[in-house]
Amino acid sequence: MPELPEFPAFAHASIAGDHVYVAGMLGLRDDFGGLVDGGIEAETIQSLRHVERILRACGAALADVVKVSVYMPDLAEWDVMNGAYCTVFGSQTPARIAVGCDALLFGARVEFDCIAYVTR
Repeated sequence: MPELPEFPAFAHASIAGDHVYVAGMLGLRDDFGGLVDGGIEAETIQSLRHVERILRACGAALADVVKVSVYMPDLAEWDVMNGAYCTVFGSQTPARIAVGCDALLFGARVEFDCIAYVTR
């Protein structure tokens, strides 16, 4: 992905036929040098912007996303995350699951992965 830093043991996405599988994305700064400031709202928006960039590089868009998984160490932050999520996706949101977890890398408050379907 030309817009995001590459790592040796990490693929930002995989394409299988008409599906794009985007790996888990955190709300990291553009250089991936740490989390953005501002808590779960800022992390949600930044994480989904990374997802959007990855999808674009794969010939897809947020509108093509059919399934999102959300991982959160503190589900009490749901309302704030959900508000930011809806700001990015708008009124046409894909199917989604939210999973509570003990911790995320770098102390992140939220992580997203997704599946997009693109007719090629």
